[in-house]
Amino acid sequence: MIADLCKKMFPKSLWLYHTNCGSCNGCDIEVIDVLTPYYDVERFGMKLVGSPRHADALVVAGPVSRQVAPALRRLYEATPNPKVVIAVGACSVGGNIWFDTYNVLGGVDTVIPVSMYIPGCPPRPEAIVYGAALALGLVPKKVAAQKEEHLPEGFDLEAYLKGWEETPIVYPGRI
Repeated sequence: MIADLCKKMFPKSLWLYHTNCGSCNGCDIEVIDVLTPYYDVERFGMKLVGSPRHADALVVAGPVSRQVAPALRRLYEATPNPKVVIAVGACSVGGNIWFDTYNVLGGVDTVIPVSMYIPGCPPRPEAIVYGAALALGLVPKKVAAQKEEHLPEGFDLEAYLKGWEETPIVYPGRI
């Protein structure tokens, strides 16, 4: 389904916006390595952009903490439709070793819908290139996704995020 959508909506290029939700930067280094001339994902038409408003896909690394969840939701809403979300690394896929800590909600799919999962700690650049090619529909899918919930009992994520939407953003040092 995702491959058909990507073939139809993004036939020639896929512009990526990369964000970090609190990872150790291992996944970030591998994502940046994929963008170098050695792996050269620009041959597939993929390009890193500086604004989510120009992006077709969000590349998210790291577990989603309570502090980052509202910002990630805003980032997702700022990206124009149709959009693809790619979770890179074990932390963004399911929370990894942080999934049961007090400040981490889990993987990216607890806050926003994810189209493509690229597991690994950190994933090898070849796996990221394969996942991106899979998102574009250039290669066939080999495995199926599984989903588990790891939110604490009684924690209402939607109410928590709703409270953040009503809070104005205050920038220190500005009037």
